[in-house]
Amino acid sequence: MRPCPAPTGRVAGRLAAAYVRGVASILILVGTESGNAQMVADALKPVLLSAGHSVDVTDKAATPTDLKSHDVLLVVCATHGSGDIPTNILPLAETLERDRPDLSSHRYGMIALGDMTYQDTFCGGGKKVDKVFTLCGAQRLGARLEVDASSQPLPDEEALTWVEDWKALV
Repeated sequence: MRPCPAPTGRVAGRLAAAYVRGVASILILVGTESGNAQMVADALKPVLLSAGHSVDVTDKAATPTDLKSHDVLLVVCATHGSGDIPTNILPLAETLERDRPDLSSHRYGMIALGDMTYQDTFCGGGKKVDKVFTLCGAQRLGARLEVDASSQPLPDEEALTWVEDWKALV
């Protein structure tokens, strides 16, 4: 049997870049009421895929088990009511806060959506979910992005700019 030749050219370059950068399994967790957070997640997925990562998007994660097969989490969380966590991601946040599972093997990013006209509760849903992940030992990558709907009607635009720096941390 003859040995397989080593990759050359663009294939070798992509393999080397993936090795140096690291390829992550990313789960984008969506907390949404009106669909804005889902729009942001859908815009970010192709950017992360093009960086060589595997990416799943869900608005249904409810237990720590739902997170286990991914090493990096990206939470896109809206705020509703009086700084509340969206209904679809609330069971996960409550379970994490109550049970405090060890998430120290997970890294995560946080994009919080809110409206600055509600100053006291601005991005409250995302801030609360961020705190819960920290309490469970997950390590946040980079700063939390807080998108203000009163000045940025298209939250995906600001998130697309933010993710360019964030994906380099992954």
